[in-house]
Amino acid sequence: MKHKKILAMVLSMIFIFTVFSFAASISGLQVMMKVYKRPVGYDQQGNLTMTLINSSGDKRVRKIRQLWKDFGRVEKKIMMFLSPADVRKTTFMNWSYDAAGRSDDQWIYLPALRRVKRISSDSSSDYFMGSDFTYDDLGDRHPSKDRHKILRTETFKGDQCYVVESKPKNKSYMYSKTITWIIKGKWIGLKRAFYDEDGALLKNLTVEKYRRIKGYWIILHSKMRNVQKNHTTDMLMSNLRVNSGVPAYKFSVRIMKRGL
Repeated sequence: MKHKKILAMVLSMIFIFTVFSFAASISGLQVMMKVYKRPVGYDQQGNLTMTLINSSGDKRVRKIRQLWKDFGRVEKKIMMFLSPADVRKTTFMNWSYDAAGRSDDQWIYLPALRRVKRISSDSSSDYFMGSDFTYDDLGDRHPSKDRHKILRTETFKGDQCYVVESKPKNKSYMYSKTITWIIKGKWIGLKRAFYDEDGALLKNLTVEKYRRIKGYWIILHSKMRNVQKNHTTDMLMSNLRVNSGVPAYKFSVRIMKRGL
């Protein structure tokens, strides 16, 4: 019996050492780069339902047509509002670059003014169309802009996750830090907590549903909840098509004005 206890202790120590060694073999930056580079196909198109929920539980529903395409060194996304009438034909376009240090290019078309406005870096912290997403949130922030540290590993919603803290190198950035729960192997950010400039929790982004489509792990449903304002933005993707051949010409200022 004594030998069995000793053997169990040895095996337990080996297991702990193995887990620790594996966790230590990958850095926070490497984890975030795997998230950043997670393959999601060559292009995507589908319908997006954005539901805004205020502190009283009142809801506003907006329908959006969304296209995305990978051009190699740049990924382009365009979102056009279909309803309700007061936001119809408003269109947002984002170009994210693979080059480290290069910021996204963003534009918004306002049909009431009949003009396309370029989103400046000074406006990146503004909230998009009354949602809980800033313009910066809608882009694809390059991991090189932050310093990353693995805090721990833990199970979250049934998935084994790395918990990574990211702090911006630029001290004037709108968030003092973010903490992300990332599924091992799938490299999906299952949850992200955003902290304001004073270090207080500002909002939580959670993935409610993801699915494997044509061999790619695709996020289909997510929620952003501003805990300070008690306001939530629910984003639900439907009729999603992956690698369907979205034309390159769809991602232009001319299309923003003309419509998808």
